[in-house]
Amino acid sequence: MARRPNICLILTDDHAAHAVGTYGSVVNSTPRIDEIAQRGWRLDNLFCTNSICTPSRASILTGQHSHTNGVRTLSTPMDRELPTFVSQLKDAGYRTAIVGKWHLGEGEEHRPRAFDHWMILRDQGEYHDPTFRTPDGLRTVTGYATDVITDLALQWLDDLDYGPDGTDSPWCLLIHHKAPHRSWEPDEAHRAQFAGRPIPVPATFTDDYATRSGAAHRAAMRVADQLTRRDLKADPPAGLSYEDEALWKYQRYMEDYLACVASVDDNVGRVIDRLAERGELDDTLLMYTSDQGFFLGDHGWFDKRFMYDESIRMPFVVSCPTALDGGRSTDQIVTNVDLARTILEAADVEPHPGMQGESFWGTLARGETPPADQSFYYRYWEHDDGAHHAAGHYGIRTERYKLIYFYNDGLGLPGTGWATYAPEWELYDLEADPDELVNVADDPTYAVVRRDLTERLAREQAAAGDVPYADPGPVPAR
Repeated sequence: MARRPNICLILTDDHAAHAVGTYGSVVNSTPRIDEIAQRGWRLDNLFCTNSICTPSRASILTGQHSHTNGVRTLSTPMDRELPTFVSQLKDAGYRTAIVGKWHLGEGEEHRPRAFDHWMILRDQGEYHDPTFRTPDGLRTVTGYATDVITDLALQWLDDLDYGPDGTDSPWCLLIHHKAPHRSWEPDEAHRAQFAGRPIPVPATFTDDYATRSGAAHRAAMRVADQLTRRDLKADPPAGLSYEDEALWKYQRYMEDYLACVASVDDNVGRVIDRLAERGELDDTLLMYTSDQGFFLGDHGWFDKRFMYDESIRMPFVVSCPTALDGGRSTDQIVTNVDLARTILEAADVEPHPGMQGESFWGTLARGETPPADQSFYYRYWEHDDGAHHAAGHYGIRTERYKLIYFYNDGLGLPGTGWATYAPEWELYDLEADPDELVNVADDPTYAVVRRDLTERLAREQAAAGDVPYADPGPVPAR
């Protein structure tokens, strides 16, 4: 490359990989997102290490696990003084901006740092006529959030000053969309796109959790039971059986969810087209991802949080034609904690020594062989919150197996509930059971596998700087 690449990270909220065309979606198509993969790479095994919005965003920025950067739950904001890949780029001469969802804390003490320009949504933000926090105060912009965020981001690009020889310093632009987060409010252009079109139902929609721990039974994320009228924007027809009403709710939920994704896809295309018009597409590291996966009726659920693959697998496509070949993919296991070091290596900028994870740039740019016997450590801290009641747990995922320890305790952290339950284990053989339906933790056939994975989990946990669960006793009153 003639100079360091520009960096453009488009981040959405709750966009499941299995609702992206290049990942084989059977429910929709995403031609503009797919273009990035066609020009570059698709990562098939990029996972988040804590499947919930605020912690995942903090891990993407800081390159650290939740227990290291302190952002364990939705109620634990990020310390704005923490080094991030953006602050490293800024110190190396990059011009920096973020437009869209921040969700890492409200108020002056949690505003973005190391950005030349920032306009961020208040908390979750609004789908229509969104209000932004800016250095100069609040600003409401008329329009649909996905369009507005793209407009504002591209305006910042257009306002950059370039010298006649084009040697100005490169830029880093984060475009962070609200969509397709709950409550799934489409724009007018896409509102009816999926209406009346039968949407395939996941094979696991009627999962009865027969072999799972109590954690799955206690979770309040059922399409059939927990989706509200605000989510669905209509009441189900009278007289439906429980099973048929569940299918009706799934259809309504997915119509709006996929319509929100369609708007995202169009706006990804706008970014691609503008970069091409500017002559910058080939030397821009253009990335599309989401902050975690999402259940799209899989196992009967919506939302995320659990360590099952639909919840933790993030879509990730990246292009930079002057540095990367096109039409490639890799099944290397990587995580959101690895993104900061990868972006910095691509920009030839030193990472902060406190950043965890490993860069996978060598796989993409130099054809390096991924490490053998890959695995990663996961931990979900927001136990028994007031709405979803997912349980506190940690675990390890290898290429073939997944071991999960539900310690079922909130540890008194902000955003967690009071209830505690006896610890439980789950083990899945992903080769024999890719849908994770059969928990074999107590199957004698897998006794050696469970023992080995338990030892490996302890090593991975220690390597990440985390510690095993220990019953803290009574939690002080809050």
